[in-house]
Amino acid sequence: MRYISTRGGGEPRDFSDILLEGLTPDGGLFVPDAAPRFSASQLARMRGMGYRDLAFMILSRFISDIPSWDLRPLIDRTYTAAIFGSEEITPVRTLEPGLHIQCLSNGPSLAFKDLALQLVGDLFEYVLAKGGLRLNIVGATSGDTGSAAELAMLGKKGIRVFMLSPFERMSPFQTAQMFSLVDPNIFNIAVRGVFDDCQDIVKAIGNDLEFKARYHIGTVNSINWARVAAQVVYYFKGYFAVTRSNDEEVDFAVPAGNFGNIYAGFLARMMGLPIRRLILATNENNVLDEFFRTGRYRPRKSSEVVATSSPSMDISRASNFERYMFDLVGRDGAKVKALWKQLDTKGEFDLSGTEYFERVQKTGIVSGSSTHADRLEIIQEVWREYGVMIDTHTADGVGVGLEHREMGVPLVCLETALPAKFDATIREALGREPVRPVGFENLEQLPQRFEVMEADVEAVKRFIVANVPEVQ
Repeated sequence: MRYISTRGGGEPRDFSDILLEGLTPDGGLFVPDAAPRFSASQLARMRGMGYRDLAFMILSRFISDIPSWDLRPLIDRTYTAAIFGSEEITPVRTLEPGLHIQCLSNGPSLAFKDLALQLVGDLFEYVLAKGGLRLNIVGATSGDTGSAAELAMLGKKGIRVFMLSPFERMSPFQTAQMFSLVDPNIFNIAVRGVFDDCQDIVKAIGNDLEFKARYHIGTVNSINWARVAAQVVYYFKGYFAVTRSNDEEVDFAVPAGNFGNIYAGFLARMMGLPIRRLILATNENNVLDEFFRTGRYRPRKSSEVVATSSPSMDISRASNFERYMFDLVGRDGAKVKALWKQLDTKGEFDLSGTEYFERVQKTGIVSGSSTHADRLEIIQEVWREYGVMIDTHTADGVGVGLEHREMGVPLVCLETALPAKFDATIREALGREPVRPVGFENLEQLPQRFEVMEADVEAVKRFIVANVPEVQ
């Protein structure tokens, strides 16, 4: 397996070469030169596999330059009951026949990001050790990626983390998870702005090739391919859990922020998993819903991004959407480059009435959006009808999923976080406190350590330089 740019530049590269990087040198994203595909007989064998075996079979298709005798122990060390609460890793909870929630949030940070980042942390350490290298990770988070990444990198040799987050835009729990971590190699930067401002800074640093090379900059954002590949696994696990035969089709409802979660499902579908539809759920920041309904892709300005009760989805420019577009336009890097140039100059592009938009339906993605009132109603309904408490983002997925539900087709709603992370909205919806896992009881009362900065690329660069003792 080799990796190429969504914008057509550069030579194909191996997995280990791209693991520590974010953007490609031409400003695009890394994608496989061809998606692997499983045959019917292979899918039949996979049906009875546990999570670790399934992860190895899928990830070994994407990671062809790490020998199996090294890759398998990394996977086995990551996906354990000790880390994720059970041998199932992503257990499926059935609400009623044909309606399910796949529990993805039993890892250390209580969010689905752990399923990829726990593995990415071990992969980073492995590749760095092999090359005698060090890495300075620069990332951005709208809420959950930050704590998941920092916990995954905690204590890893040769790694520093500089995590940008929008100042006072995360829930108090999410903020405390990140800012209360005590580790000399983890630096939290609270940016005066929104997530898109943070992400733009990370991309600008990644596009400064001289700075990137001099200070060994890497990323753990969902633009990192290893994260996408790791997320593919739970789609296979969820599908096998709710079907008896590989002849059945399944719908997945997916809360969408930076498009990495649903893109992993899109990739699983391309690999031969019988996914009928991927139901994309947005909140009030409904840029992606607008595209899938109309063909118009119109990211909002930072001042137009609404702060909502599902803050991890308060994203206007979804990075992984570029990977989807690459496949939509026939893997034509020049076309993607032209579209993103138009995006930079005009602020939007419109595919309505084109052959490309006609292809959208064939990719299996439909969409919808939710409001705060919708979230409250769904949280109340799921609690009242099934005795199950869900968080605000999962509520977006369940709500939009139910709008698109068709009888006879199993619907799997992906849980993205535990309700304890968003207790204010849970109290508003249910009049009660969500249960907090052991160890998180007084999280918000812990001392916090962070730097508040303007949305200024050069200021962030200066902070990084000041906290990297020497050019490595």
